[in-house]
Amino acid sequence: MIAAGPGREPARTVLERQRRTPRRVLVTGWFGFLHGEATAGDVLALERVRDVLRRAGVDHDVAFSPGFRPEGPHLDDVRPEDYTHLVFVCGPLHGKQVEELHRRFAHCVRIAVGTSVVDPAGPAVTGFHRVLARDAPDLEPGRDLAARAPALPARPVVGVILTHGQQEYGARRRHERVAGAVTGWLAGKDCARLELDTRLDSRDWRLCATPAQLESVLTRLDLVVTDRLHGLVLALRAGVPALAVDPVAGGAKVTAQARACDWPALVPADELGGRALDRWWHWCLTSGRVTARQIAAEFREGVVRDGADALAEALEKAGTRATG
Repeated sequence: MIAAGPGREPARTVLERQRRTPRRVLVTGWFGFLHGEATAGDVLALERVRDVLRRAGVDHDVAFSPGFRPEGPHLDDVRPEDYTHLVFVCGPLHGKQVEELHRRFAHCVRIAVGTSVVDPAGPAVTGFHRVLARDAPDLEPGRDLAARAPALPARPVVGVILTHGQQEYGARRRHERVAGAVTGWLAGKDCARLELDTRLDSRDWRLCATPAQLESVLTRLDLVVTDRLHGLVLALRAGVPALAVDPVAGGAKVTAQARACDWPALVPADELGGRALDRWWHWCLTSGRVTARQIAAEFREGVVRDGADALAEALEKAGTRATG
């Protein structure tokens, strides 16, 4: 639809004038506002638009918020006079930030695509020369742009199981430093991170209520990064490699359990660093997958004895009744 707001050059006149000018397009959206946000759907919608523009041979730039892409280019820093067209992608056409675009880019042809229209008469909407809405009052809805965005490469799905407790280790505790180093390192990894907790709670929807629920999550992961003993054991039980970090100086139960399970991907707190983490990351996502599945099979088949076997024998030798 084409709309001309009050006090603005008629849309038809602007379109005719711009047809005689070499096109240069600036693409932005709520991901470009300093006080906006970037969602996965927004960015996929952007990639769908960029794919269409590239195929059509349209020269364009994208303006982001510094909070999302610090390297820029940023919407607040671009020179509006450098562009002939402004394309606004996705999200609702509503609010002062959208209205400000019409003032800053008054000389441009302004087109909104894949957007939601709440108030068709609002200045954020009428300021555009054309609105290609995904939904609006009295309009048959269209599919969101993200649905047809270019296919994406798969990324590792990584469960993160960390603890900030274990006060029993006193001065040997390195838990805060380990958690900070591990999460900071993970932030730079191109992976899908999923924060998990081995604690069960039937009243908190964010936590699993049973071991079966947690195991169902773990079996769907590519890797677990953990500084917890049960983070290591439950990952291996699910056949998933675990990059384990022992958060206790000198090593404690995580180190002991990695040794008991013949699991090599362990980083001591005193040797924690990006190089060691990167080494075991690569190993876990390659040959470590096979090793984890082999250990899971050993768990199921009872190849190695554990304390429960010893308990049965101890009860048999001592008798089941106490004497006094």
